[in-house]
Amino acid sequence: MRENNVVITPRQENHGSGHFRHSKDGIWWPFMKSLPRSTAVLAFPVVLIVGALVYTRMLDTHPIISGRSSTKSALSTTPYDTRPYTVPRPFGQIEVPLNCGAYNLTGTCPTDQYPIPEDDQSRPSNATCPDYFRWIHEDLRPWARTGITKDMVERARATANFKLVILKGKAYLETYVKAFQTRDVFTLWGILQLLRRYPGKVPDLELMFDCVDWPVVSADRYNGPNAEEPPPLFRYCGNDATLDIVFPDWSFWGWAEVNIKPWEILLGELKEGTRRTPWLNREPYAYWKGNPTVAETRQDLMKCNVSDKQDWNARLYAQDWGQESQEGYKKSDLASQCTHRYKVYIEGSAWSVSEKYILACDSVTLLVKPHYYDFFTRGLIPVHHYWPIKEDDKCRSIKFAVDWGNSHKQKAHEIGMAASDFIQEELKMDYVYDYMFHLLNSYAKLFRYKPSISANATELCVESMVCGAEGLEKKFMMESLVKGPANSNPCTMPSPYDPPSLHAQLKRKESSIQQVESWEKSYWEKQNIKS
Repeated sequence: MRENNVVITPRQENHGSGHFRHSKDGIWWPFMKSLPRSTAVLAFPVVLIVGALVYTRMLDTHPIISGRSSTKSALSTTPYDTRPYTVPRPFGQIEVPLNCGAYNLTGTCPTDQYPIPEDDQSRPSNATCPDYFRWIHEDLRPWARTGITKDMVERARATANFKLVILKGKAYLETYVKAFQTRDVFTLWGILQLLRRYPGKVPDLELMFDCVDWPVVSADRYNGPNAEEPPPLFRYCGNDATLDIVFPDWSFWGWAEVNIKPWEILLGELKEGTRRTPWLNREPYAYWKGNPTVAETRQDLMKCNVSDKQDWNARLYAQDWGQESQEGYKKSDLASQCTHRYKVYIEGSAWSVSEKYILACDSVTLLVKPHYYDFFTRGLIPVHHYWPIKEDDKCRSIKFAVDWGNSHKQKAHEIGMAASDFIQEELKMDYVYDYMFHLLNSYAKLFRYKPSISANATELCVESMVCGAEGLEKKFMMESLVKGPANSNPCTMPSPYDPPSLHAQLKRKESSIQQVESWEKSYWEKQNIKS
């Protein structure tokens, strides 16, 4: 059954497209200011001539390609001049236009899709990647010794929705089973944006992708001296009992069916939403809104709602997406839901994409014990980024968490801010793309065969996806379109965990959860004595 649980969702860089600014911040002002008035008058025509020559050179070597000004010669121009040159790098930003007119006529993708910058070691990097990138090494460890063979990849087809091949920077798609809603569409769209952001840098590879929630590659099945090697299967989440390779989910580029905007846009709206109501002025309760019908654990959560007989400090609301669609999604604006001091995160049939929206609110995230992880959540630390909630005693656990937070307001607010800072700084779209880049590069290095295109595969490009799209699907694609190659290299991958440090980190997380459970036990013992 290919359906999802869930409530609920990138960023285009828009570096300056202008050249010299007409202000006192321009590059000529300090020079002119330092000269005597008479000398400055004589020097000014010379400066204009030199400026014109430099500007002409910039036009020849640093094209800014957009709209109808695109030509074949412009696309083949080297975007970054390697000769000595003092103009700041942003002036070399290239914008790669869409060409739906040509695509609609021919039905074929552009021959030269993206200009490939020359290898330039002087291009800046975004320093070291966030620490959760280290899990890429762990996710690929099952194939570290043997590498990845053609047979392994083909065995992953059993549950895959599609196979994607990347050859010489171009993407080729073979679809096996249509995914639920537009999960596959926006996942593929995201990978195409990666190819636009880092043209020529993603190596040749083949991958199988399963868009269903729950992981299926059981670790036990591939354990033992006579066991075969596991198939490398990509999906959105994993757990401790499986070997599926986790990858950023479709909602980073938008979730059209429920009007969830691309992450780059929504992240800014969530930041503004946190400022509307200061934390101390928010409702002092735990808030949750979602679809409770997808899992028993969510139905159990609804029992914690306030009633005439009991108040567990929870305010819980069932989300009817059908009704929301008819009413124009007026009551499901995520940026308007940062109104409570505490917000509950709970899984559905598996992991839920709602987690990043909840963590971004500055509220204390009350995280019901999870069974699944996605690509970034293993970087979260209990009592620093969130407050752990028992799965088998939700109501009492939530009540204690809210009472504790309302009695320790400063500490509680710090937990909420740490989570929103993590989301804003370490989960911005730059890092989502860099995670994809490093994961695919590390994956491709394991290949023991040369990837190839099957007879059933078709070339995929942004034109083939967006030119025929309609409605919110097209709107979100255009809003999440990467305009052109990044001006900086991907962040630098952190080193892998060594076994002792990985064990120590997991132990620290476990100890923090046990500490909260100890406080909670003591709290309820005192309540029983009072009663």
